[in-house]
Amino acid sequence: MSLLALPRPLRPPSAPEDFRPPRPGMADRVLVRKAERRLYLLRDGVVLHSYAIALGFQPLGHKRREGDGRTPEGRYRIDWRNPASRFHRALHISYPGPGDRLRARLHGDDPGGAIMVHGTGPDTNRSGDWTAGCIAVDNAEIEQIWSLVADGTPIEILP
Repeated sequence: MSLLALPRPLRPPSAPEDFRPPRPGMADRVLVRKAERRLYLLRDGVVLHSYAIALGFQPLGHKRREGDGRTPEGRYRIDWRNPASRFHRALHISYPGPGDRLRARLHGDDPGGAIMVHGTGPDTNRSGDWTAGCIAVDNAEIEQIWSLVADGTPIEILP
C-alpha cells in the first residue's frame, strides 16, 4: 500500500485534535471533497485510502432542509453505525449540528437528518449523484471504511 501525503491545509488548526482511533492503522479523520467526488481516510495527515463517491442528487451547496437533495458541508463526527442498512452498511454523520438546526429554524425549515456514508445496497449499477444527501461508495469500499473508521471519528465535508 502506498501512502499519499496531502498538503497541510487538510488539517486546519481548528480541526478536532482530541480523537484517537482505538486501533493502530485506523483513520483519525475522514475528509470529503464534494467537487472532487472523493472521500479520504487520513491518519496523522497522511491519506490511508481514497474512494470515489456519489452525493445527493443536488450536490452543490450546503444542505439547508429536509428533502433538498444536498449533502451537508462542515465538520461533524461519525457517531453511530447501521450494520443492516438497506444500502449494505452505513456510518451516520452527526448532521445536523446546532448551527444547521438554527439556520433551518430561522427559515422555517426542518434541517433533515439521517445523513450517512453508505454502500449501494443490492443495486450496484448506480451512477452519478443519486442519494438523498448521503455519501455513497460501493459495497466493498464501505466494508473497508467500516473496518477503518471508529465511532467518534471527525469527518469534514468540503465543497
